[in-house]
Amino acid sequence: MGKKGNRIQIILECSEQKKSGIGGVSRYVTTKNKRNTPKRIELKKYNSILRKYTLHKEIK
Repeated sequence: MGKKGNRIQIILECSEQKKSGIGGVSRYVTTKNKRNTPKRIELKKYNSILRKYTLHKEIK
């Protein structure tokens, strides 16, 4: 049997695009260690619709 890890898959969604009301969604899928970072993470990622780096927040 394989051991269970602490890494879980999460989805990051652009918060600036949501506020602006522009259609479409910018999302990234990544992993995080739930033991080291129990809170939701925020990263700056590239948004191809807005064509700039924006703040992406973890969604459930």
